[in-house]
Amino acid sequence: MNSIHLGIPFPVSLTMLAGLALFVSGCSTIAKDTKDASTSSPDVADAAIERYIRAHPEVIEQSLQAMEAKREAEQKERQKVALKTKQEELLHDPMSPVSGNPKGEITLVEFYDYRCGFCKKAASAVTELQKVDPRVRVVYKDFPILGEPSELAAKAALASQAQGKHQAFHEALLASHSDMTKEAILKIATKVDLDAKRLEADMANPKWQAVIAKNRALARELGISGTPGFIVGNELVPGWLDLNGLKELIARAGYGK
Repeated sequence: MNSIHLGIPFPVSLTMLAGLALFVSGCSTIAKDTKDASTSSPDVADAAIERYIRAHPEVIEQSLQAMEAKREAEQKERQKVALKTKQEELLHDPMSPVSGNPKGEITLVEFYDYRCGFCKKAASAVTELQKVDPRVRVVYKDFPILGEPSELAAKAALASQAQGKHQAFHEALLASHSDMTKEAILKIATKVDLDAKRLEADMANPKWQAVIAKNRALARELGISGTPGFIVGNELVPGWLDLNGLKELIARAGYGK
């Protein structure tokens, strides 16, 4: 079969390619079924497919769009099930830092990376939400996806819990534009009155790596591949949210004021 340029935008996902393959396979079957057995051959079928595609190029796009929509629907359904089955791990993991009202009726879970620009952008809204809505409890899920410096910052933040300074340190890390070297992290720690030497020693505890690994596994099950990611109840919203966006997420979960 001759090469045909269909004007399909790239990159094309594997799902789309699979859809195209199914479409072509279906066309081949139709072509073969409509040809007399005495004249049917692979070349005849291929020529019929090529003529049809040239005459109706829109069917390729429609087929790919349908496959992509099906994939997204299946992914959302898997995510919905995972959110329901993972509530205990999301809400009550003793290794996950908590702020706001520890007994609040509303729990906002955030997956984040300290080097993520959109996490930094959302940080003030998360802080403000806790001030304006006393019902809110925030659970922090360290999810470093931007390399070793992100992991280092996550371990430092988790270790800061031993000194009772996690929230102040967490906010200071997100407010910083440093490269998150150990030196920079310890300097930020000093600014929020953490004992830097103790923090450095606590950061070496291997349990923090286990916490991060557990968060990554949870994110994978929930279909979270980027940061930030916000969860209230059984709804997950990927990406940056401002204060109004967070309030709307809470309202959709049935916590209207």
